Amino acid sequence: MDLTRELSEALAAANRAGDFIRAEYDAFVPIPDAPSHICTHADIGAQDIILKNLLKAFPSDGFCAEESTALISVANADRVWVVDPIDGTRGFATKNGEFSVMIGLTVKNRPVLGVVLEPIQRRTTYATLGEGCFAIHGDSAPVRCRVSDCSVLESATLTTSHMNPGKPLKPVIRKLQPGTIHQTFSAGVKLALVARGEVDLYVNDYPEFHDWDICAGHVLVVEAGGIVTEFDGGAVQYGRVGAKRRGGMVATNGPLQEEVLKRLAGVVPA
Repeated sequence: MDLTRELSEALAAANRAGDFIRAEYDAFVPIPDAPSHICTHADIGAQDIILKNLLKAFPSDGFCAEESTALISVANADRVWVVDPIDGTRGFATKNGEFSVMIGLTVKNRPVLGVVLEPIQRRTTYATLGEGCFAIHGDSAPVRCRVSDCSVLESATLTTSHMNPGKPLKPVIRKLQPGTIHQTFSAGVKLALVARGEVDLYVNDYPEFHDWDICAGHVLVVEAGGIVTEFDGGAVQYGRVGAKRRGGMVATNGPLQEEVLKRLAGVVPA
């Protein structure tokens, strides 16, 4: 499957959105206690930029995106672009820089392309089916990404969302007992970290999330040599009604996958 043009257009759309987001970020007054569901004008503006570019290049494709804007068009198509204009909006709103632009493409509900741009870090991690995963930092040349080779959970680094100090650890963390915990906003950032081998695993234990939260990052991890499944070990299914996900997600470097799933047996995303 030749996705050269699709990747080129997705990278261009992400970069245009990134330029817009950086300008908005510089002028944004931080909201220290921003809620997880916050949506800003930057989210909507960035999504419009992405959709305009992709609609112009691929007018027959379907589109599935997070924000409700005039340009949104979820078509009954074999090819669907899955877009989260600012994943981890709390990172934008609090101005800690932990957020990403996520653009994925599915073909017959199979993820085949992913672009995750971290605008503030000026880092892009991208992948297409069968062609590997690569990262660009600033103006550097693309570098091929590989997942880590860690095989012992007690020595592994798990990336998770920021935890409230003083509160008990989540059941997933208590079950897995990783050696180190890396906290950050944005599932896109977390999945890119796994793909680049900077952490060893990421577990999404939200009771409900959406295709746009994980699609682009899913492709990165797989093409970097990792494994992505639901909590029960089954394949992550895209294109369901409302683009909703309820089976959780486990993304690891591969050697850790079996043990992670074993320890999560019976755990319900919550």
